[in-house]
Amino acid sequence: MASSNKVYVTEVALRDAHQSLLATRMRTEDMLPICGKLDQAGFWSLEAWGGATFDACLRFLKEDPWERLRKLKKALPRTPLQMLLRGQNLLGYRHYSDDVVEAFVTKAADNGIAVFRIFDAMNDLRNLRVSVEAVLKSGKHAQGAICYTVSPVHTIEHFVEQAEELAKMGCHSVAIKDMAGLLTPARTVELFSALSKAVKIPLAFHSHTTVGVANICMYLAVENGARHVDTAISALSWGTSHSPTESMVVAFRETPYDTGLNLELLQDIGFYFREARKKYRQFESEYAEIDTRVMVNQVPGGMISNLSNQLKEQGALDRMSEVLAEIPRVREDLGFPPLVTPTSQIVGTQAVLNVLTGARYKSITNEVKLYLQGRYGAAPGKVNETMRKMAIGDEEVITCRPADRLKPEMHRLREEIGELAKSEEDVLTYAMFPEIGRKFLEERTAGTLRPGEPGPQGEVQPQLRLAPTDFNVTMHGETYHIRVTGVGHKSNEQRPFFVSVDGVPEQILIETLTETVPTVGGMVDARRASKGSRRPKASKEGHVTSSMPGTVVEVMVKVGAQVKAGDPVLVIEAMKMENEVPAPIAGTVKAVHVAKGDSVNPDEALVEIE
Repeated sequence: MASSNKVYVTEVALRDAHQSLLATRMRTEDMLPICGKLDQAGFWSLEAWGGATFDACLRFLKEDPWERLRKLKKALPRTPLQMLLRGQNLLGYRHYSDDVVEAFVTKAADNGIAVFRIFDAMNDLRNLRVSVEAVLKSGKHAQGAICYTVSPVHTIEHFVEQAEELAKMGCHSVAIKDMAGLLTPARTVELFSALSKAVKIPLAFHSHTTVGVANICMYLAVENGARHVDTAISALSWGTSHSPTESMVVAFRETPYDTGLNLELLQDIGFYFREARKKYRQFESEYAEIDTRVMVNQVPGGMISNLSNQLKEQGALDRMSEVLAEIPRVREDLGFPPLVTPTSQIVGTQAVLNVLTGARYKSITNEVKLYLQGRYGAAPGKVNETMRKMAIGDEEVITCRPADRLKPEMHRLREEIGELAKSEEDVLTYAMFPEIGRKFLEERTAGTLRPGEPGPQGEVQPQLRLAPTDFNVTMHGETYHIRVTGVGHKSNEQRPFFVSVDGVPEQILIETLTETVPTVGGMVDARRASKGSRRPKASKEGHVTSSMPGTVVEVMVKVGAQVKAGDPVLVIEAMKMENEVPAPIAGTVKAVHVAKGDSVNPDEALVEIE
C-alpha cells in the first residue's frame, strides 16, 4: 500500500472533545495518567491546548495553563502537541498588537507546542499573517485553517482562493475547520477535490458529529485528497464532539489509507476516558446528542455545550430553542460571519440578550459594537446598516487590518502586572484575560488558589453539592415529577421559583429560614454573609438594571453626575462578553449601589437616576 496515501490522525481528546461535551472542564490531573498510552499510540499530533482551555484553566479550574502545557509535554515526549490559535486574537476575545502575537507564539513553542492550527473567525486572512510568520520563525508547523460555513458568500471558489493564499503565506498544511458539522457528503467531495487540485500542501479534515454525517464526510475527504483527520477517542466522541478514533481506524483498515494505529491500545485509552468522564457529569450538555437543527442555526459543538451551560446559570435553559432560532438572524445582520470563537460568542451572546430582554438589540454588547466598527476584520457579507447605526451611530468603520492601528503592548503589559508576573508567560496570561488573569496571579501569590470542584457559577467551591433541578418527590404515597425552570429575584428573604409539576407550570414562593454556603473552614450562614451587599429592587424608570446575571467590570458614573438617556453608566460581563448598560433616562445620578467586581442580578437597582 502506497505510504503517500496513509492517513495521519490528530487525537482531540485533550482539547476539543471535552470542550464540546464537558464545557472545557477536564483537569490536567485526569489527563496525565493516560499520557503514556497516548504517547505510544502513534498519533500524528495530540491537540491539547488553545481554544477555550486557557480561559477555562484560569476562570474555573484555577490551573496555570502554561504549567499544563509543560506537564503534558513532559508526559508526551514522542508525540507532537498541537494547539488552536485564533490568529490576531490569540486565545482572548480581542485583537492584540503584533509584538504580543509574536511573544505568545514564541513562548507556546518554547513550552511544547509543535503544531499551530491558526484561524481567523472572519476568515480574514490578513489576521493570520503575523501568527504564521512567527510560527515559521520558531521552526514549528504552521497549519492555516479555513472556517467552513454556509452562506450566500461562502462558495467553493471562495474557499479555494483562501487555501491558495494560505499556501503562498508559507503554511505547511491547510485545514478545513468545520466547527458546526455542516459539511455534507456531496459538499465534501466537491470541496476537497477542488482543494487538492489547487494546492500541493497537505489537507486536513476537521468536523464535528453534530449532524451525524461526519464519519462519511471524513472518508470522502480522504478519498478526495485529505491526508490528515481529527478524531476523538470513543468515550469522548459523537454528538457535538468528533468522529470516534477507533471507528475511523477500523474504517481505514485494509485500504490504501490505513492509519497504522493499534486498535487494542486505542481501546485501553477509551476505557480510561470513559471512567474519567464520569467525574464531570454536572457539565454534561443536554444538547450533546445528534441534532440536525445545526443545519439551520449553525451553532458549533463547543459553543452549544457552553451556551446550554450559560443559559442554565441564567435559569433560562428552557429558552434554548428561542436562542437557537435567533442566532441565524443575528448572524445575517452581522454579514454572515462563521460561528467560531470569538464570533460564536459575539453572535450567541447577542442572541441571548435579544431573547432574554424581549426586544431585538435593546441591549448591544461591546463586542458587537467593535465588530461593527471593523475591529475584528472585514465581515464576509453585507452588514445590516440599520442595526449598525443603532450600535455605533456615526462612528468610523475601519477598513485596514485591525492590528495595524495597535501600538506595541508588551512593555505596557509588563508594567501593569508588575511583580505579580514571575515570567514572560505570566505577562501573557495577563494579556489574554486582564481581569481573571490578574486575579489568578494574585491568588497564586497569596497561596489561596483552591483546586476544588467548580460550582455552577464558576467559583471553586470545596465539598459543594449541587442542588437538583430535575427530580421526583413522593408525598403521601403520590409521586410528582418536578423540574426547576427558573429562579426569580429574592426580596425580604423570599424568592420565587418557577417549576413544572408533572408538566404543568407553577410558581412557588420560598422563604429562606437558613441558608449556608461552603467555606474553607466549613459552612456559614449566607444571609449573614451577604447582608452588606443587598440592593433595592428596581421599581422606577430611572433605576439601572442588568439584563442578566453578571459581574461589574467598570462603574462609569459617580453620584451627582449628569447623564443623558443612553449614556453608558456600567459595564457588565455576562457569558464572557462585556455589555455597556445605558442610562434609561436623562438626569442626575442619585445613588450607585455597585462597585467593580460585584456580582449582580436582573431586577436589582444598580444605579439610581432622577
